[in-house]
Amino acid sequence: MDNIYLLMVIALAVLAVADLVVGVSNDAVNFLNSAIGSKAISFRTIMIVASLGIAFGAIFSSGMMEVARKGIFNPGEFYFDEIMFIFMAVMITDILLLDFFNTLGLPTSTTVSIVFELLGAAVAMSLIKIIDVGGSYGEIITYINTSKAVEIITGILLSVVIAFSIGAMVQWVSRLLLSYNFQKKAKWVGALFGGIALSSITYFIFLKGIKGTPFADQNFDLIGGMKISEFLEDQVLQIAVVSLVFWSVLSYVLMVFARTNIYKVVIGVGTFALALAFAGNDLVNFIGVPIAAYQSYVAWVASGTAATDFGMGVLATKVPTPTVLLFISGMVMVVTLWLSKKARYVADTEINLAREGEAKERFEPNFLSRYIVRFSMLTANYTSTVIPLKVRERISARFKKPTVQLLKGKTLELPAFDMVRAAVNLMVAGILISVATSYKLPLSTTYVTFMVAMGTSLADRAWGSDSAVYRVAGVLNVIGGWFMTAIIAFIAAGTILTLISFGKGAAIAILLFSAVLILARNYISYNRKSKEIKAVDTLRRAESSSVQGVMVESAENISNVIKRANKIYSNSINGLAKQDLDELKKNKRQVAKLSDEVEDLRNSIFYFIKNLDEGSVGASNFYINILAYLTDMTQSLEYIGKVSHKHVHNNHKKLKYNQIKELKEIDVKIEALLNKTKGAFDKRSFQDIGKILDGKQELFDLVSEKIERQVTRTRSEESSPKNTTLYFSILLETKDLMTATMNLLELYFEAHDASIAPALLEKTQAP
Repeated sequence: MDNIYLLMVIALAVLAVADLVVGVSNDAVNFLNSAIGSKAISFRTIMIVASLGIAFGAIFSSGMMEVARKGIFNPGEFYFDEIMFIFMAVMITDILLLDFFNTLGLPTSTTVSIVFELLGAAVAMSLIKIIDVGGSYGEIITYINTSKAVEIITGILLSVVIAFSIGAMVQWVSRLLLSYNFQKKAKWVGALFGGIALSSITYFIFLKGIKGTPFADQNFDLIGGMKISEFLEDQVLQIAVVSLVFWSVLSYVLMVFARTNIYKVVIGVGTFALALAFAGNDLVNFIGVPIAAYQSYVAWVASGTAATDFGMGVLATKVPTPTVLLFISGMVMVVTLWLSKKARYVADTEINLAREGEAKERFEPNFLSRYIVRFSMLTANYTSTVIPLKVRERISARFKKPTVQLLKGKTLELPAFDMVRAAVNLMVAGILISVATSYKLPLSTTYVTFMVAMGTSLADRAWGSDSAVYRVAGVLNVIGGWFMTAIIAFIAAGTILTLISFGKGAAIAILLFSAVLILARNYISYNRKSKEIKAVDTLRRAESSSVQGVMVESAENISNVIKRANKIYSNSINGLAKQDLDELKKNKRQVAKLSDEVEDLRNSIFYFIKNLDEGSVGASNFYINILAYLTDMTQSLEYIGKVSHKHVHNNHKKLKYNQIKELKEIDVKIEALLNKTKGAFDKRSFQDIGKILDGKQELFDLVSEKIERQVTRTRSEESSPKNTTLYFSILLETKDLMTATMNLLELYFEAHDASIAPALLEKTQAP
């Protein structure tokens, strides 16, 4: 039985490595989003700077993992076996929870997750102990550090509101002073901005990056014999003034003599600072529990006492973490940063929410986001009546974005936001975290960086009337996820602790095996999703301004839709024939993806028309009609897929043999027609479309014949209303599908004839 604790320590070490991987994937958004979104520096440079920040932060990380050891519960109230069960429950919960959020692409707080996991597991163990001895539930306060939990919850609420508000205010003032033409401002303006930004960021590096390390408690004669931590907290004004002067002068020198873009310097230094603070302070969230478990195991082995009798008061003492473990942890974090695809996915969520102008919106509006946007618009309208017109016009002029002429489809190559906003994001986040740290207020780095970015987006007018309701919904989803993190972490850790407490080694083995399976499943699912996103079978927006150009460009899209429609229709019929629910479910996802892509093309009509020349109205009509027919096709496929899946999912009677046979007969005819159509569009042989159109009546007659047969069967022998409804639904939608397809072919055929007629006329009139 004693060996089980050694195995648990080994298992916790393995979980620590896995937790580092999923933790970095989540928290990378904190220090990558501003640099990536602004495209101020290359992605490779961003990664190198962030890697250096992580490496230094990990090596100089706090030697005392206080949160995991005694910050949430009173270790002296528990025995060794109970502490080990708590630590195991926490780590299993943490890795699954963070991986879940990473898979969704939502940034969450590793600090909050580990704290509430410790709290949930400790509460569960405390209740088990109280019930065993027949004690009162009120005794739980002797086991739990309740004041710490209240502080953290308060810190969550305050950080969300304060970070958003201050970020919005600072960005509004910065944009008002610098405008979007900040590169053309006088050198001293940029130097002053750089001085303020770099002063706040470097102070943040010292306070958040160094405080808590062994160096922070050392005394130096240069600063009057004070400790570094005390000096940083007590001499804030003096440090700020000296830093401001120094960095402002240096910024001016760099701009004038070295021709350096000071905004890029701010973004680079800010990225390093947040990466340093992340590794230096949040490392406890990933390895604090395993290290505490290892130190507990060493103390228990040395005591020679039974695991059920050895009190864990030893955890209340300060024990430094070996530097080699910090170094290894830092290297794991750096490697993860470079290799993790999920890190970029989580960062993309925040960048897209902060993006200038239109983008593919990931979140759907809800009643709360609509209400907030409506209330904000009413407030803005009321405010505009109070402010004089000339003042409003001058303010609006400062927020006027420069016009960049790009072909549609190229707009996404622009930065999500400019360097001023990126610098403000990093500067404000650094200041807020520094202030909170100096006042010993609990704060989440994730919450602060995210809410600052959202506040600056709002103030910078990145959320227009066409996008605000989606962006606000996204912010609400992320914030809701944060609070769900706390609730889920508390409940899940308590539940797992209870299972471990009663099941002991067997329960631990089953839970670990289950965790591995879940992680593997999420990894495979995410990779499959990534491949689908990168698939070549995606629809592309047209960019030509002539009918002929649109014909050629759209031909690839139509070929793509025809191929996928052919497969979707066949899968629906085959799934019904075999009663294969999995195939029908997968088929529903495929048609939903196709429908979304066609919808994206429809949403881009505005940019297509805006890019047309004066004499290219015909191209716009042609393109709009193409999209209309593609939409009709996908709607028919969507309905066929939905009713087929619903029929099998509800365990209704299987279609009769004759019905299946007739549907397969239609499927074969449609497959042959669609294959010919795809071939014509692949080869751009639009004259072949006429031959395809010649056979359309035969297919319509076939479908009409099957409808008449089913009417006869229904009157004489059919006994299942569900089967009749399904069969008629498929036949009627098949007819609509073929009507939309034929209309599309006729549109192309007529446009092709119209385009070659002038050329033929010119040839006949040639001398």
